[in-house]
Amino acid sequence: MDGPHNWGQAAWSQVAAVITIVVILHVPLGNYLARVYADASSWRMEKAIYRIVGVEPGSEQRWTKYLSSLLAFSAVSVLFLYGLLLGQTYLPEPWGHKGMTPALAFNTAISFTANTSWQNYPGESTLGHLGLTAGLGVQAFASCAVGMCVAVALIRGFARRERNDIGNFWVDLVRTVVRILIPLSVVVAVILLALGVIANFNAAQDVSTLAGGHQTILGGPVASWESIKLMSGDGGGAFNTSSAHPFENPTPLSNVVEIVAMLLIPVAFIRTFGVMVGDKKQGWALFAAVAILFVIGAVAIVWAQTAGHGTVISAVGAPTEGTETRFGVPGSTVFGQAATASGDGAANASYDSFASLAGGVLLMNMMLGEVAPGGAGSGLYGLVVMALLAVFLGGLMVGTTPEFLQKRLHARHIKLVSVYILVIPLTVLVGCAIAMALPGQVASMLNTGQHGLSEVLYAFTSSAANNGSAFGGFSGNTTWFNVALAFAMVAGRFVPIIVVMALAGTFAAQRRGIVTAGTLRTHQPTFVVLMVSVTLIMVGLEYLPALALGPLADALG
Repeated sequence: MDGPHNWGQAAWSQVAAVITIVVILHVPLGNYLARVYADASSWRMEKAIYRIVGVEPGSEQRWTKYLSSLLAFSAVSVLFLYGLLLGQTYLPEPWGHKGMTPALAFNTAISFTANTSWQNYPGESTLGHLGLTAGLGVQAFASCAVGMCVAVALIRGFARRERNDIGNFWVDLVRTVVRILIPLSVVVAVILLALGVIANFNAAQDVSTLAGGHQTILGGPVASWESIKLMSGDGGGAFNTSSAHPFENPTPLSNVVEIVAMLLIPVAFIRTFGVMVGDKKQGWALFAAVAILFVIGAVAIVWAQTAGHGTVISAVGAPTEGTETRFGVPGSTVFGQAATASGDGAANASYDSFASLAGGVLLMNMMLGEVAPGGAGSGLYGLVVMALLAVFLGGLMVGTTPEFLQKRLHARHIKLVSVYILVIPLTVLVGCAIAMALPGQVASMLNTGQHGLSEVLYAFTSSAANNGSAFGGFSGNTTWFNVALAFAMVAGRFVPIIVVMALAGTFAAQRRGIVTAGTLRTHQPTFVVLMVSVTLIMVGLEYLPALALGPLADALG
């Protein structure tokens, strides 16, 4: 890798490898997900869990009951994780670590329950083995399952007609964990183990080096954590450097495996959607929209990073600052694109050191609203919401009643879609404006000017979009930022979920419409182009001024 031309070739070879693997695997996985959620029987293990919890697996819930169960489960999860993180400070190492303040524990509990994985702390010096496995590990499964349950409920809303129920949250939750996430995480963990990712419960060991110095060698159940953190969209690092650490991501091959793991479930859910609603062509149309948005982002970030523009790159003379030498610029660039487009938030490089425009692409991936392909479950329902908006605008243009999958859109649907679309940019821009107006919070930023603004904008965008990645120059471990970013995560996660559940309930109660000559064909290329255009235009209308003052101004400067 001796020049930008070779960097670009290496980047595109990795993009091609990742896309090929994901395209091949997402069809059988998507079909399997559809069978899991449509199965009327229960496994013995599942029946035992239902008896313990007191759930009747054959009963169905209205959307309001489904939602209240989901919110209650999430609230209990926050309390459990908050208590465990505070309690681990009383345990001896390596099972516990001192120093988790109440504000930091609150932020972390919200973060991992909301499937965001925003980390205001270095993992290896703050979390013990108990906090990582019983705390963050459990929530990686649970919070991912919650997002997948919401997506399945929405799918049922389109698939059913004149029904008041959309499934049972507790049944969907248990099946998601037992039949999907645990088996997949075991497979990926075994692959990562074979590629050199560590897995043990050892304490940190002080060893003597060949040069006569001393080095601390860390331990931990990393392979099992790494697999679920990537597939679930959680993205949190067992170590402070996340997937840039050789114990988490040792080789270029493991780097490709981790990128695939981030994309696989979100993309497979698109196939599940087509199968469960009985319209595989519609599934392929949504897949095409996702592919176009992902490729646009990949082209933009590879060009921006290899072109060699920006403050940091100009200072060091090459776009290598902040990248890990095992992967180089291409491996870091492709990983960053996948991590922010998928809603995972993992990192194998310092995103703060990316070229200014490349950092802007990372921001835009999150500002799209988890649609390219977004998180596990959350990407699917975000994509469907954008499809509903495109259907509404398309209906206005051709003068027909907007319909999607033979379900009519009424005023209440468009109001709900509007709330969904506006809640994240409102949270991001208001939070960023308040932070920049408070001298105490500005003082916590390592950088000033346009790049400092970009760091704060990135923090609130990452939190509200449930991504969790960060620009390294931003220090968020203050009481104000811990609380403010926690509320951003709650708003960005649960307000959209409430909207989606309401949409699912109203669509399930509808009767199926009749396809006529005037019905907008939402599985055709024209609609795919319309949907992609609407998504990009919405991002521009919402965020262009902030992007112009931040990453764009930084690049021009």
